Amino acid sequence: MLTIGITQGDSNGIGYEVIIKALADPRMMDMFIPVVYGSSKMFGFNKKLIEEAEQLSTNVVASAADAKAKRVNIVNCVPDTFNIEFGQATKEGATAAFASLKAAVEDLKNGSIDALVTAPINKHLMEESGFAFPGHTEYLESQFPDSKGLMFMCSERLKVGVATNHTPLAKVSEVLNPDLIVSKLKVMNASLKSDFCREKPKIAVLGLNPHAGDGGTLGREEIEIIAPAVEAANREGILAFGPFSPDGFFGTNQYEKFDAVLAMYHDQGLIPFKTLAFDEGVNFTAGLPVVRTSPDHGTGYDIAGKNLASPRSMLYALFMAVDVCKHRATYQEITANPLKINVFETKNAPDRTYLPE
Repeated sequence: MLTIGITQGDSNGIGYEVIIKALADPRMMDMFIPVVYGSSKMFGFNKKLIEEAEQLSTNVVASAADAKAKRVNIVNCVPDTFNIEFGQATKEGATAAFASLKAAVEDLKNGSIDALVTAPINKHLMEESGFAFPGHTEYLESQFPDSKGLMFMCSERLKVGVATNHTPLAKVSEVLNPDLIVSKLKVMNASLKSDFCREKPKIAVLGLNPHAGDGGTLGREEIEIIAPAVEAANREGILAFGPFSPDGFFGTNQYEKFDAVLAMYHDQGLIPFKTLAFDEGVNFTAGLPVVRTSPDHGTGYDIAGKNLASPRSMLYALFMAVDVCKHRATYQEITANPLKINVFETKNAPDRTYLPE
C-alpha cells in the first residue's frame, strides 16, 4: 500500500480542517497510509471541532517509516507549545508550515513516503520565516535540482500549466523566451503521457497580449516568442497548437478539444481554471521525479476554525497523488518492455480511480 505524506500548511488557516475532513472519508484508509507532518496537539484540537472525524484513529510516529495502516500517522515536527490563532496571519504559523514541509520533503527524498500532498501556505510570511521561494513548486525544484517543474492545475475537464509560475505580471514579458516555453511544453507532454494516460496529447498554447497580439498591433511576443516556440515543439514531436487568444479560447470552450493548456502567466491560466473547477481542482507539480499535489485553494483565514471549509479539493489532491503513483509505475513498466500491450492506448483511461461523491 502506498504511503502518502501530508503537510499541515499554515497553522492558522484551514489546512488541518480539510486534512481531517478528507481523511475521515472511509475510502481513505483502504487506498493509502496517511502520514501528517505537523503537531499531534494541533491535529487533536482541530479534530474536536469536526463531528464526522470523531472515529478517526491517530498514531504518533517518529518517522514515516514507522507508519501503520488504517490510521492517521502524525510526525511531530512543530513544537507542542505552538498556539493556534485561527484566521490570523502570523510568522509563527508560517514557521510551522515551513517546518512541516522540510520534514516531509526529507522523507520524500529518502523514499519513506511515496507522494506528497501539501496544504496551503502564506507565501509572504513564509518568506519572512526563511523560505526563499515564491511557492511550493520552486522549493521542490530546488530540492530535486536535476528536474524542471511545471505548475500544472488539473481537474477532470481542464488541465492548465503555467509558463512563468509566480513571476510578477510586470516581469512576465521579459522572462518569456522560446526556450522556456518549449521546456514547459516538454514537461507537460511527458507528464500527460506518464501521469495521465494520454498517448498522443494535444496541447493548446495561449498568447500573452489581448487578442494574441492581433498580428503585432497589440504586441509582438506572439510573433517573436510564442509562435516560434510552438513550431520548435512541433519539430520535437509535441502536438502543440497556438497561440490562442485566451478570452475566446475559454469563452467558446475550445479547451475541450485539448488535453491541456499552457498559459503564459499565473492569473491567465488560474482564473479560468478556478472558475471552471474550483472544488475539484488540484495543483500538481509535473516534471519532478516524485509526486506532489495540493488543493487549489489558499489558507482560508476568513473561515478558519469555523468548520466551514470544504474538503473536496483536498480529497481530489489525495486521489490524484495515488493515481499518478500508479500511472507512473505502469508507464515505467510498459516503456521498459515495449513488447507489452500499451494500456495507454485506451482513450477513456480515467484520471482517478476514485472520485468524491
